[in-house]
Amino acid sequence: MTFEGLDENFKFIVFEVENQARSTQKFMDAPSRKRYAKITSRDDYIDNLKTIIENKCYSRIHLDHSLDKRQLNKIRAIQVICVNLEKIADYFVNIVKQMQYLDDQSFVQRYDYTEVFEIMLSRLGAILDAFHEEDMSKALYICKAEPMLDDVYKVRFDRVMNEMGMGRDAQSLVTVLFIFRYFERVGDALLNIGEAVIFSLLGERIKIEQFEALQQTLTKSGFSDSFSDIDFSAIWGTRSGCRIGKVEQREAELTSEEKKQGSIYKEGNLEKIRKERESIQRWKQLFPDLVADIYGFHEDADKGSMLVEFLNGCTLDEVILSGDDELVRNALFILENTVLETWTKTMVDLPIKTNYMWQIQSRLEGVLQTHPEFWRSPKSLGGSEVRSTEALLSACANAEDELEAPFSVFIHGDFNINNVVYNHEAQQIHYIDLYRSRDFDYIQDASVFLISNFRVPLFDRDHRDRINAVIKQFYGFIREFAQRHRDATVQARLAFALARSFYTSTRFELNYKFAKEMYNRSMFLLEKIEQYRGGAWEQFSLPEDVLYY
Repeated sequence: MTFEGLDENFKFIVFEVENQARSTQKFMDAPSRKRYAKITSRDDYIDNLKTIIENKCYSRIHLDHSLDKRQLNKIRAIQVICVNLEKIADYFVNIVKQMQYLDDQSFVQRYDYTEVFEIMLSRLGAILDAFHEEDMSKALYICKAEPMLDDVYKVRFDRVMNEMGMGRDAQSLVTVLFIFRYFERVGDALLNIGEAVIFSLLGERIKIEQFEALQQTLTKSGFSDSFSDIDFSAIWGTRSGCRIGKVEQREAELTSEEKKQGSIYKEGNLEKIRKERESIQRWKQLFPDLVADIYGFHEDADKGSMLVEFLNGCTLDEVILSGDDELVRNALFILENTVLETWTKTMVDLPIKTNYMWQIQSRLEGVLQTHPEFWRSPKSLGGSEVRSTEALLSACANAEDELEAPFSVFIHGDFNINNVVYNHEAQQIHYIDLYRSRDFDYIQDASVFLISNFRVPLFDRDHRDRINAVIKQFYGFIREFAQRHRDATVQARLAFALARSFYTSTRFELNYKFAKEMYNRSMFLLEKIEQYRGGAWEQFSLPEDVLYY
């Protein structure tokens, strides 16, 4: 099978949609049956062309194994562009069909659509150059059609609404509104086309507002070269909704001054990005080598973005699951020494209230959306009553009011094993994803670390033995730390925190059997806590077996 015609088909569909735009403008200027027939008949040709291009794109992706990633990205971009071009052609057909509902077909000319066609035609005319010349500025130029057409629609909308209040030409005014609404949707499709061109250049799907945030952040970090010299590769999207990617120069050799371009870019909710920056700055003051340097920061409306140092090494979950026994022992030794130093240095010897039951309540919606059956109604078993989940959480919240942590430390706040980076060559631990850092009970970090090991979805005996060994070692470390600092209620607070971590972790686990296992362990701990209420929390004993699977 040959694909030599793909580029030609791509050019033809761009040209055809441009012609549809011009024909639509001419029809609106002077409607005629001939122009109407031309527009509607060419729409079938564009639909067929889009289908041909899609089939060629999918066939080439699946059958041509010689394609490199850059070629694959270009083919994928062509497919997205053509889908959106076909949508634009459909909108033009809908516009000319709307004209029949005007009492006077010249009525729409009162609302000056010349500007709209200038915007659309200039952007359609830039598609082939932007794509083939790999021109980022032209890609951005195409994207900017969307806010411009939004503004045009808003102005016409306000005018039409005002004129409808006068009680005349209602049908024609509604029709004009529909026509300009289709113009506004053309802007949405052009935005998708521009973002597809950006994807073909960067190799990652990134929305225009995200790209502009990246652009601003790089500029503030001191980067002044062309953005075509930048590789952006997505690494992961966090559960907090942030987008994370690696940014680096295309050149293989980097000087120390160019170190900033081998960086991590993070974009997301402004409040979370601000909080993470503040946390990193505080960690940096306390432990300069523990966290990444910040190279750039940018705010825009409700979004924030940062450029931070790329930390060499691998996350602790990779070490635990893939490293040899000696590597795991060494990583845990460095981790425990790092944790001991951070907890000891930041300790404030004043009691602090905990809120583990509140943390469950605040995450219940996510848990029940994934597993609605994890909300227990009251039941009777013989002469015994089983509390509902609501009653059990309420009783445990009251029980939590009876105790407090004897001191606070500056905690990571989301101490999962994939938020800890281990650099074996440097014999160093680094913390990442720090927007939840705060002064709190060290047991929060301890429980999150333990359960982030437990919830690794590997169940063969070799992996579980290794995971259980890590849990056992870190649990022993926690008890030693508590004993050293005369923390008498450590096991009670750990029961609260583990119940929280088990329960809230179920929202990320679609394996029902495993999720139910974590839920049952949470219920077991909550019931044990509720039964102990009013007792001496210093005497509470955590059943250690609950930690192992």
